[in-house]
Amino acid sequence: MFGAALFALDSPKPVASVEIRSEAPAESEPADALAESDAAALEPAEHVESALVGPEREVVAVESAPVESEPSDRATVGELGPGDTLATSLASQGISVRAIDRIAREMRGYYDFRRSHAGDSYRLVVDTDGEVESFRYHITSLLYYDLVRDADGRYEVVRTEAQLSPRQAMIAGIVSSTLYESITDLGASAQLADDFADVFSYDVDFSRMVRAGDEYRILYERLYRTDDEGNEVFVKPGRILAARYSGRTGEHTAVYYRTDEGTGGYYRPDGSAVQRQFLMAPLRYSRISSTYSSARLHPILNITRPHHGIDYAAPLGTPVFAVAGGEVVQKSWAGGFGNLVKVRHPSGYTSYYAHLSRFASGLRVGQTVSQKQVVGYVGQTGLATGPHVCFRIAKDGKYVNPAQISSPAGPPLPLEAKDDFRLHSDVLLAALDSGTLVAGDEAL
Repeated sequence: MFGAALFALDSPKPVASVEIRSEAPAESEPADALAESDAAALEPAEHVESALVGPEREVVAVESAPVESEPSDRATVGELGPGDTLATSLASQGISVRAIDRIAREMRGYYDFRRSHAGDSYRLVVDTDGEVESFRYHITSLLYYDLVRDADGRYEVVRTEAQLSPRQAMIAGIVSSTLYESITDLGASAQLADDFADVFSYDVDFSRMVRAGDEYRILYERLYRTDDEGNEVFVKPGRILAARYSGRTGEHTAVYYRTDEGTGGYYRPDGSAVQRQFLMAPLRYSRISSTYSSARLHPILNITRPHHGIDYAAPLGTPVFAVAGGEVVQKSWAGGFGNLVKVRHPSGYTSYYAHLSRFASGLRVGQTVSQKQVVGYVGQTGLATGPHVCFRIAKDGKYVNPAQISSPAGPPLPLEAKDDFRLHSDVLLAALDSGTLVAGDEAL
């Protein structure tokens, strides 16, 4: 059982199915009986037809031309498996070397098939002479190339990115263990769980503030594409339109809104910005292995000393991002800190990210990084008993508890946009509050 429920608010219309039934053929006379009575009346003929004339049956021999079916184009579909190339995949389905070579030559300069990988799919149509009529190659479900022959025998290559159609949906649940597991066990994607955590990452540290019984609701877009057969296929979650999280930290509600200037962001129902100067944590879905303390027994040195940071235990290689925008002032080995990145922020703040396994590619001292930009990856370098990141913040050179920072909010909505926002917000929040919460009786 799951601690969540899924509500499709505007799902695609189902495709009607048609069942075709054929009547059972009427029983005919046994073949041997027909042979005995009528064989003498039949002249040798390659094709015969029978007819009933008057009250008595008469068998008439009629010569008819053999029925010849019109030759037709041949369509071949396939998908590359591990270790396959396009050539080996096509050849295994009986496609000629000439057709394979034609595809490679005509698409040269458009796509390099040496970059093909397992999961790529294709559809090839060849004519009765084995010449390529059309070829479609899907690199992803959203991107494909078409090779088409025109009436004059010339080929054209067209690159297409599939258009996505949004449908609104809503999920709601009560957390039994972790928010991530509650959302993904419902059947929603990990991306939706990540996006939801990002919306409230300024107010909630999902590593330490989540408790069983917390409630969440997510109104979001599900993005569909039309496949080659004309059916709508779900691709991925789109933007979160409205969301709510209720727990020990209180109730947090956010609505996405775009201003006339074309910029979008998340706002609370009163129009104040959800975004703040600092995130609550530098990574998602980790576990706090050590809190900020003035006296902690060091697990390696076995001495009691202050621990001026929060240790987030996470799998090796988990991305670590900057909690606020700023300038990189250190990227180096730092003794017991191991691989360390320091970022200087406005108002005298500096953030520390220690014990990293490696630094983000291209990161350099003096570089400006943005909030949520990856600066490194969880490791076990320096004095560390397991993979984690030691996250610290200093204010004017003195360490402060990251969990107790009062982070200023971003700019509110412009005054002239508030009426429009209120109408927009009312519609989305009404949809968000539709449906019921479902509690699971087992860990999610």
